[in-house]
Amino acid sequence: MDIKVGSAPDNWGVWFPSDPRQTPWHRYLDELVEAGYQWTELGPYGYLPTDLPTLRAELSKRRVQVTGTFVMPHLEDREAWPQIEKAVMDTGELLTKLDAKFLILIDDVYSDLFTGKQIRPARLDDTGWKQLIETTHRVANLAHDRFGLRTVFHPHAESHVEYEDQIEAFLEQTDPARVSLCLDTGHHAYRSGDPVSFMRKHHQRIPYLHLKSVDPVKRKRVADEGIPFAIAVAEDMFCEPAKGAVDFAAFRDVLRAIDYRGWAIVEQDMYPAPFDKPLPIAKRTRAYLREIGIG
Repeated sequence: MDIKVGSAPDNWGVWFPSDPRQTPWHRYLDELVEAGYQWTELGPYGYLPTDLPTLRAELSKRRVQVTGTFVMPHLEDREAWPQIEKAVMDTGELLTKLDAKFLILIDDVYSDLFTGKQIRPARLDDTGWKQLIETTHRVANLAHDRFGLRTVFHPHAESHVEYEDQIEAFLEQTDPARVSLCLDTGHHAYRSGDPVSFMRKHHQRIPYLHLKSVDPVKRKRVADEGIPFAIAVAEDMFCEPAKGAVDFAAFRDVLRAIDYRGWAIVEQDMYPAPFDKPLPIAKRTRAYLREIGIG
């Protein structure tokens, strides 16, 4: 087992390129290192500097390396391709020059994160689903052919690939040579999936992990009351791995059994977060993962 453990701006409450309620980027990088991480994702494009010499210098002086970062478009929308292509090109250009290996692809959400109002169908019809699969392959081809990046698809709450049956269908209909999976243990558990058994079953498609957990009591209330994702996050739906629904000791056992060799990025959605909140949590989480033998 060889796990490269890192973190991401999301673990410091960062969702947007710019927002005064988010930890400033230089503080994020300082605290990332203080918490014990040497790998990072870039977060939303534009949060960390996109000027390459500046970004390289800031990463280098902290001895931090980049794994990748995400793009999050509406993959089912055929008309969105020009915007999707630009996002992949901009992101890919930066990632490849930082020797990163992964483009994380997420289908954008079907509801307003803050009000819960449904703005697109929660489940796609056959045409929309076919388009999502087609666009995923198109993104993966572009990322690989232009930048040498491996595309890992990230199922996400309140997107069109969130429940286990949808993820199973997605894996069945995508080309394993072009499309891998980023298993986010927290999002998987958010929709009452079992990330332990899922990892055991599909580990050959999963070179990249997001590690986080959910509060089981709050998960039930969110499901029962239809609480919007962003409101659930603000109410600490995502919690420290040692305290949540995901059985990380069992997950570790699976990683050992399959001799997992890949990346594991620690996240805990907490937007918006007071600036002093993330670092102590990040330190405790890093210590906990070390204690149970993950990285």
